Amino acid sequence: MPQDEDVPAMTTIREWLRRFLIRAVSRAHGRAYRSSRGRLLGRVAGMPVLLLTTTGRRSGRARTATLTFFRDGRDLVVIGSFGGSDEPPAWWLNLQRDPRASVLMGGRSTRVTARTASAEEYERLWPHVTETHPGYARYQRRTARPIPIVLLTPEQG
Repeated sequence: MPQDEDVPAMTTIREWLRRFLIRAVSRAHGRAYRSSRGRLLGRVAGMPVLLLTTTGRRSGRARTATLTFFRDGRDLVVIGSFGGSDEPPAWWLNLQRDPRASVLMGGRSTRVTARTASAEEYERLWPHVTETHPGYARYQRRTARPIPIVLLTPEQG
């Protein structure tokens, strides 16, 4: 039986493994989605999928994440849950540094600008988020950090 001081170490290992698996699955999903031009794995848990490409905040290199989304008017709405991890997803940290990004949906790429939902938007959107995918409510209970709702506004033209 583990000692009390071993519990944080096991929790840390479990959390690291969970984040690693989320990243690995996301990369594999993104490769299949991109190579099939969105015909394969275009939905997860009933939600449509996009590939979000940001600029790495430290490397300056393009970084791509596979995310579920929904629409709010012309905006694309993505959730920075990272599976309920206490750490925010890297794509969100990248967007905070540089909000310009691109999304690939199907075979079409679009430039977007990201912003955090205002308090009013959050209040309006969060119930829809948790109704669409109840897992997000579980993720929020799992972490002390507020899970951001991020709006991706397509460029005009």
